[in-house]
Amino acid sequence: MGYEEAGRDRSAEPSSGVPAAVLENVFDDPTHGEPGRDRVVVHVWWEFLLVAGLAALGWLLWREDSAALRADNLRTLLVDAVGLGLLALAAGLSLRTAAPNLAVGPVAVAAALHYAEQGDRGLPASVGPAVAVAALGGLALALIVVVLHVPAWAASLAGAAGVVVYIERRSAAVLVQGDYDPGRTAGYLFAGFAAVAVLGGLFGTIRAIRRLVGRYRPVTDPARRRGVLAAVVAAVALVGSTVLAALGGVLLAANGPGSVTPGTGLDWTVLALGVALLGGTSAYGRRGGVFGTLLAVSLVTVFQQYAPERGWTLSNWAVGGAALGVGLLVTRLVETFGRPRRGVADRPEPIGDGTISTGWTMPPSQAVDNWPPTLPTPAAPQPSDPWREPRWEDSPRRWDTDER
Repeated sequence: MGYEEAGRDRSAEPSSGVPAAVLENVFDDPTHGEPGRDRVVVHVWWEFLLVAGLAALGWLLWREDSAALRADNLRTLLVDAVGLGLLALAAGLSLRTAAPNLAVGPVAVAAALHYAEQGDRGLPASVGPAVAVAALGGLALALIVVVLHVPAWAASLAGAAGVVVYIERRSAAVLVQGDYDPGRTAGYLFAGFAAVAVLGGLFGTIRAIRRLVGRYRPVTDPARRRGVLAAVVAAVALVGSTVLAALGGVLLAANGPGSVTPGTGLDWTVLALGVALLGGTSAYGRRGGVFGTLLAVSLVTVFQQYAPERGWTLSNWAVGGAALGVGLLVTRLVETFGRPRRGVADRPEPIGDGTISTGWTMPPSQAVDNWPPTLPTPAAPQPSDPWREPRWEDSPRRWDTDER
């Protein structure tokens, strides 16, 4: 085969001989996760089940008490969903980056207490300091996690203990001093939460963003550092989750019955993590759905409204524990059926005769047994007589001519 033919075949073969998945995943770094695109079909099926469960539970609540889904009751229900949704977004954000933040519950309770005490000074003056302190606390937590490279759950649990100390300084319920009524803008608040949750899920399905967000997820030894970029992503997620938790606590306090009861807030952490896992977010990080968080928040909020109608007394511990248990099963499904398919991105496909198609048309080399033992010895070149070369015989010799 000539050089021109070989060059022509090499330029044309990859479009037909190499699988598209190989070309698409050729630049994937296996040290940052499995090469290939995550499958989202498992999330579609699970979110379909969440929709069915929400529809059934809403119908049951309508049968028990239709007034719970009307007028002021509906607005209160929507604000409760947004408050829980902000906590679920905080937990889900930290989970997606493989840096779970267990301090979201205590931070929410501390922010609610601060708003209850300072609400009479106005919304900016009461909410602003709470958000600023939450951001600084999240930044300190992020620096401890990424600089020392310690597990985020352990560091955030230590931070939660510090926040609980602040909460325990109050021994009685604190009456809310502010007059902010989130129910007047309940529809807008719920629409904003739904937009953030869905858009975040959509961006999370983009392959580059999905791999970037999950870059902090361990691949081999979890004690090994994952690089500067992974540390920055985890730090931003920890700060963002802490701020979201503070906003969720303020909203729940403003929508409450008029007072905030001091507590550890760890029950809210369990509930938030359970809702995030129930929505399809993997406990290992990186993987998650699109509508899962919105649907799981709506499902749990409607259930918490439906339970008293049936005479059930369920605390956040009970609801959160049940959601967490189901969420762990969902994590197993997501990690089993959501990972890239085996053998598509990392193995060439066989062609008709069973050989491996690599895009090159060069014939396979022969077996070593068929090689000749030695190369044939070339014959020794014969010495040539310069005086007998033809160029010396092209013209007659001058001394043989008549003009001699």
